[in-house]
Amino acid sequence: MSIPLRSTRTSISALFLSLALMSGDIAFSAEPTEPGRASLPYNSVELPETNPVVESDFGTTDSDMDNSNMDAHTRPADLWERIRHGFAMAELDSTEVRHNEDFYANRPQYLKRIIERSRRYLFHIVEEVERRGMPAEIALLPMIESAFNPTAYSNRRAAGIWQLIPVTGTTYGLKQNWWYDERRDIIGATRAALDYLQNLYGMFGDWELALASYNWGEGAVGRALVKNRNKGLPTDFRNMKLPPETRNYIPRLIAIKNIISNPAAFGIELESLPNQPYFEQVSAKRPIDVRLAAWLADISVDEFKALNPAHNRPVINTDGLDALLIPVDKVEIFAENLRNHDRPFVSWQVYQARDGDNAAEISKRYGISLRKLREVNDLGRSGEMIPGQTLLVPGNGSAGTADISTMASKPATPRLLERHFIHLVRGDDSLHEIARRYGVTVEQIKAWNGNPKHLVIGKKLILHLPASTGTTPSAPANRSTSQKKRA
Repeated sequence: MSIPLRSTRTSISALFLSLALMSGDIAFSAEPTEPGRASLPYNSVELPETNPVVESDFGTTDSDMDNSNMDAHTRPADLWERIRHGFAMAELDSTEVRHNEDFYANRPQYLKRIIERSRRYLFHIVEEVERRGMPAEIALLPMIESAFNPTAYSNRRAAGIWQLIPVTGTTYGLKQNWWYDERRDIIGATRAALDYLQNLYGMFGDWELALASYNWGEGAVGRALVKNRNKGLPTDFRNMKLPPETRNYIPRLIAIKNIISNPAAFGIELESLPNQPYFEQVSAKRPIDVRLAAWLADISVDEFKALNPAHNRPVINTDGLDALLIPVDKVEIFAENLRNHDRPFVSWQVYQARDGDNAAEISKRYGISLRKLREVNDLGRSGEMIPGQTLLVPGNGSAGTADISTMASKPATPRLLERHFIHLVRGDDSLHEIARRYGVTVEQIKAWNGNPKHLVIGKKLILHLPASTGTTPSAPANRSTSQKKRA
């Protein structure tokens, strides 16, 4: 069983807090702290360097994402088994735990949807939790925070699988702007959430109090501890007066832990998750349409968005330092298709609203529906805008006298009259379906690939597509769980 580790800094922080509570010298703000809020800019705990990155054909990718602390022969094949080995929090036997166990056990389809979403992210989270010496229970926290929905957004303005509010995101270095909300980014948000939790553990020296602070705020928890001390009561989670949500927060996590520990006891059939990376990071060095990026990776748009949920717009506007997450088995395909793409990477352009503009007139000018224009630019039903406001409009519209700055990088020099595209054969593919999707014939596909008699799942097909056509072949059909609705 893994034991949670503390650095010297966190141990000293816990000691100071303990002494302050004993002496009554500590003072907390009178205002309640919002859930997920870091009221002070605490520095994150010093950690060893993360895994090195190596150069790829498109940028940098993760170098070594496996369980570096385990021997290859002893590493469990199932991620759930690995998580079970890392459970380290104390048992909690209470009515609240039983109630939450019943809640999930009586809703197996709901739990199944959560687990289906988690398969994209959980390996990475477990890697980070283990690297920091944290209890494996922490990796399950997004199950109760967001049901592993990366686009979850609360009425408290908390976003992403870790449900971080804006001020916490800012405190822990997460970018939040019109283009991008890093609180929804899987890598960035996981780093920030774990930094925050480690700092809370350093303050209180107890994971139950750290988790209560993550939900209620460290200021509120600190004041509750002072009240208990003044009344001569124990200063621990189980003896504190907490709001109902926080009182139920840790029992919910323990209930999930108990179900993961022994699913059969609850009548749950837990689908195995591979103990291996689901995605790799590929550095993005140029703006690119979301749909085009998904197409080049040979995945559905829904799958791409589920892995890259931080981007607010249909085009990824990067400063060259951001990374795209691509399924491990698609990285090579993505890189090769990217190298052979000789058309513009962006089909949108920036428009700066002028005095007197209205959404209806702009939608007509640029050939985009009013509904789509509102959706892309977060405009209300009125379509009102202010002069200078940034809008995205299609790049093939009539510019007129508008002040437009094109984001698209210059297209590469055409490669003769055609370019080749790599398609990875799936289980439900057929030659006719592939030909229809890419606008070619079955005979052409056969000729380009040595006249195969049968399709083989996992085989790469080479497709020669016209470079002169101005359209992108249709994206693969959506075979992934929809991310549009919360469980």
